Amino acid sequence: MITAIVFVNAETARIPEVAEAIAALEGVSEVYSVTGQIDLIALVRVRRHEDIASVVSDQLNKVPGVVDTETHIAYRAYSRHDLESAFSIGLD
Repeated sequence: MITAIVFVNAETARIPEVAEAIAALEGVSEVYSVTGQIDLIALVRVRRHEDIASVVSDQLNKVPGVVDTETHIAYRAYSRHDLESAFSIGLD
């Protein structure tokens, strides 16, 4: 499984509708509304690298209200347990 993290800038007035449209796309597993310089983060999970182009370039980028995207390919995944250990501050 290949995971791509897609940063999405959207028209401000349309962020909720853009998020819902992106979440409905085949291959998109999650969409988050976030603070900062980007508006949304979409997680794309597909079997082949070619499928990322299909989801992002052919579909996600064409959602009305999407202004710009930046795609990052994940090359290593860490389990929830590993992440909790990495961020533990010893309050157990």
